[in-house]
Formats: sequence, structure tokens, C-alpha cells
Amino acid sequence: MQTSEDKIKKQLSFKKIMLPILLGLIAAGYLLYSNLSKQFFVEDTKGAYIWLDHNNNHKVDHDQEAEFIIDPSPSNQTLQHYSKKQSIDFLKNIKLSGQGWFWLFMALLCVAFRDLGYMYRIKVLSGNTLTWRQAFDSIMLWEFSSAITPSVVGGSGVAIYILNREGMPVGKSTAVVMVTAMLDELFFITMVPIVLITIGTSDLFPVELQKEIFGLRFSTKGIFWIGYSFIVLMTLCIVSAIFLFPKRLKLILLSIFKIRFLRKWRYKMIQVGDDLITTSKEIKDARFGYWFKSALATFISWTSRYWVVNCMLLAFTAVDGHLLIYARQLVMWVIMLISPTPGGSGIAEL
Repeated sequence: MQTSEDKIKKQLSFKKIMLPILLGLIAAGYLLYSNLSKQFFVEDTKGAYIWLDHNNNHKVDHDQEAEFIIDPSPSNQTLQHYSKKQSIDFLKNIKLSGQGWFWLFMALLCVAFRDLGYMYRIKVLSGNTLTWRQAFDSIMLWEFSSAITPSVVGGSGVAIYILNREGMPVGKSTAVVMVTAMLDELFFITMVPIVLITIGTSDLFPVELQKEIFGLRFSTKGIFWIGYSFIVLMTLCIVSAIFLFPKRLKLILLSIFKIRFLRKWRYKMIQVGDDLITTSKEIKDARFGYWFKSALATFISWTSRYWVVNCMLLAFTAVDGHLLIYARQLVMWVIMLISPTPGGSGIAEL
């Protein structure tokens, strides 16, 4: 008979892991190729093209070839001239300065702080029962499983298994993962109103992406509010399960495991439920430092994740609206959280 560990190993087999990785690389390669080979027109005094305004919108559409024609009288210098370029032409001409290398290093540093924040948080939430090495292994596997599973599911199920393998009881592992999810969702719940008040919505939803959900069409803003509502609802469920009704959650688990094909694990669920109730009491009685350190680590991790993009942009160009860039990433991530695709891939690019 297969054990639960054997089944998980089968689910995380080499072939099943490589499939989403290969699909992701193919999609990323296609997007990179199509964007680098895309043609557009730029202002150039020595260029051979002039603007025609073919669509009569009184606006220079740099990526529309029909908007430009070869200048029939090149000697006429009164007209603005343009050259046909590809994105790859600009990449070839990029020469990073010392400041550019500095911001690339800062981007790598942000990635390191993101993972260090997660590692420190899992140590605090586990009551420091995990070593730094165990925290590192757990977070790396957790992040990887999140990247190859749908965002709406995440890597929580795998995370419970990983923490259990590190010697933590299943009930406590479940509670720790649920508290981790709660802290992540609370970050979004608190940061979204802050950025909306600071920036407003006029510049926050510039792309009118239309999506049909249950027969209804929603704009980017509509999809965002669906995602935000989902986060609020999920957080309320987690808070209720851990802080208010852990005994009721145990009863629900036992009721589910009365189903015939799940019945053989019912006695194990009794222990899981007992562990969950015990851990719930420990968490409720936790001191202020426990929550402060966990919340601070959560803030550092997510902020570092978002600052990677700001640092990458600063490596190549001057940037003014840092808060707007941060806010747009927040919007994108909320939408990605309800994505059915692995790691939100496809939705993020769109």
C-alpha cells in the first residue's frame, strides 16, 4: 500500500515538475523573441521615414508601420524624420554604468532579503524549533511548489508536508502555514487602502483588460476588487479557524473523513485536530514580540519582492514614480492570487 509520502513523491516526480518549467521557459522565450523582434519607429534626423498619420488620430503611433512612409524628398529638412528599429537594437547599445551595476546588485540584495524575511518568519512562527538550514530548505521548497501550482491553491499543502518532514507535528504545521497565509493576506489588506488613498485609482488601472467571469465582463479594476474580496474572505476564514473556532474546525475535519474512501485516515485526523487546538492556544497566548517580529518579516519580504522591479528599472533609466510602480505591482499580485494558472504565469505577462 502506498503511504502519503509515496503519493506526494509521485505527485512531485521529475516529469511532473519539469512540465510546468518547460512550459514556462517556452512561453517566456516566445514573449522575449516576439518583443525583441518587434519593429517601431523612433525620431532620427538622419532617418529615411516621415510620419503620415494614417489613422488620423493626430498621435504618433511608433509601433504602427502604416503610420510611416519613406520620405519622397529627403532634402526637405522641415519634416521630422524617423528610423525603423527593433527592440534588440537598443539592447545591443546598452552600456551599464557604475550606477547601473549598483542597482542590479541592489535588485539581487532585495531577492536575498525577500527569502531571509520568509526564513526568519518561519523560525519565529515555529517557536524557533527550526534551524536556519531547515528554514532555508523549507522556504526554497515552498517557493518552488508555489511557482508550479495554481496561485489560487499555492504551495500550502506541500508546505505542511515539508514542515512535518522537519519534525513538526501535522497539526502545528497546518497552523503555522495558516498563520503565514494570514500574515501575507493582511499585508495586502492593509497596503491596498494605503496606496489607493496615496495614489488614487486613475493612474493605477491604466490597462483596460476585459475578462469574462461567470458570464459577466469585468475590467482590470473589477478583477482587482474580486481578488481583493477573495483575500479578505480567505483571511476571515483563517482567523476564524485558528483564533475563534479551532474545535469546530476539528469537527469539520472529522466529518469530512467519515467519507468511505477517507475513513482510514480518520484516526490520524483526530491527532491533527488535537495538535491544531493545542497550537491555536499557543498562538493566541503568544506575546507581542511574536506577532511584531512575524509582521515585520512579512513586510520586509513582500516589500523586498516588489523593490526588485524598481531597482531593475533604475539600473537602465531614471525613475520618478516609485510608489506608482510599487502600487501597480500590488494590483498585479492581487489579480494573480486568484489565477488558476501555475504561479500566475500568463496572467502576469498579460
